Amino acid sequence: MDSRVQRFFENIRGKKIALIGIARTNLPLCELFAKKGAYVTACDRKSREQLGETADFLEQNGVTLKLGEHYMDDIDADIIFRSPGIYYNDAKLTGYRKKGVVVTSEMEVFFRICPCRTYAVTGSDGKTTSTTVIAKLLEHSGKKVFLGGNIGLAILPFIEEMTADDYAVVELSSFQLISMRESPDVAVITNVSPNHLDVHGTMDEYVQSKLNILLHQSAFSRTVLNLDNEITAGMRDLVRGRLCCFSRKQKVDSGAYCDANGDIYRVMDGKTEFVMNRSDIKLPGDHHVENYLDAISAVYDEVSVDDIVQVAKTFGGVEHRTEFVRELHGVKYYNDSIATSPTRVIAGLKAFGTRCIIIAGGYDKHIPMEPLGPFINQYVKTLILTGDTSEKIEAAVKNDPSYNPQNIEIVRADDMAQAVQIAAEKARPGDIVALEPASAGFDRYKDFEERGRHFKTLVESLQ
Repeated sequence: MDSRVQRFFENIRGKKIALIGIARTNLPLCELFAKKGAYVTACDRKSREQLGETADFLEQNGVTLKLGEHYMDDIDADIIFRSPGIYYNDAKLTGYRKKGVVVTSEMEVFFRICPCRTYAVTGSDGKTTSTTVIAKLLEHSGKKVFLGGNIGLAILPFIEEMTADDYAVVELSSFQLISMRESPDVAVITNVSPNHLDVHGTMDEYVQSKLNILLHQSAFSRTVLNLDNEITAGMRDLVRGRLCCFSRKQKVDSGAYCDANGDIYRVMDGKTEFVMNRSDIKLPGDHHVENYLDAISAVYDEVSVDDIVQVAKTFGGVEHRTEFVRELHGVKYYNDSIATSPTRVIAGLKAFGTRCIIIAGGYDKHIPMEPLGPFINQYVKTLILTGDTSEKIEAAVKNDPSYNPQNIEIVRADDMAQAVQIAAEKARPGDIVALEPASAGFDRYKDFEERGRHFKTLVESLQ
């Protein structure tokens, strides 16, 4: 075991550790820390009844529960681990820091003690797919890879298995990055556009959070930036290590690009090498071309061209990301529940490339919906709205100069079940029906995954 890992677990023995938020990443941490001799308290707003078997599992592993509305009050701990869903600048967390309590997170600790090479991906759109592609490319080339982070997998519980020859690939959200002062060996920023402003409050804080992925790198690190995105392109002067860029619109000095013919090249040390044509990528759309461009840039000295082509031709994508659900009566249904912002919906609509039927609306993250207007008017023939942002999306469509009521039908639905039923009734053979919410699902669902699974269940039940 690496000495840094060993010291960390020795240091937490006998310490009082509280984990705020009992979710997929914190749950295995509770078990891990308890086994390492810490006194663990799991704090969550849910009641014991709501937690069900999870509560039983935690108590069986020696974990104390602090539940209910006041779960963040009067926490007795030496160290507090916050889940990504708990805002770092929350007033109560700030109060604990002032009292001398260590407030940290899984990702902060992981990057501090990880013994192997680290790759991390952030951005407003495309994080999960890019992270997954990087992991698959490395795996295809014979590397042992550990995958985790915002992708929904706890990675710290596996750190004792890692060696210096292994690779860790993680997805990082702005909520994880906001407090981080460690950066990966290879940092990828897919793009940056307005998102999560309901929590961050300002676009500046959101961007500054993303920047933490590269600000603490060394001269021996690599940073991959999107040259086609104004915000990420403007980060180039902040790069401390080797800069790689990717672009669908122009050649790059180092990294990867796609030319007007759809040919993809990687550029290494002044050498330009043909990789494949975009038609070799199984996943459709410009955004997936970008996913491969940033992944190629990230692993260019670790992975062969043949590995890249084989993965591109066979990888069918990640659940809830333009995911094909089924074809019924000549109508194809897609689940794009991850599309919680206008930019993601726009990417999905472009990928379909035809006028389709979409279901949109949900929890309001205070993101401007105006950018959606021209693209919905261009690519959508029936817009079915449900959820808190329905009025904002409808206004964006109707207020756009391209709006023509003869070309698009706008329908309201009470819930997802009614929305799917309306879509099925409106659809004709050859049509595409897609869940493109442009919003989070917190108004009715635990997260976008629960929403996507509900959508798929409803679609599968259609006859």
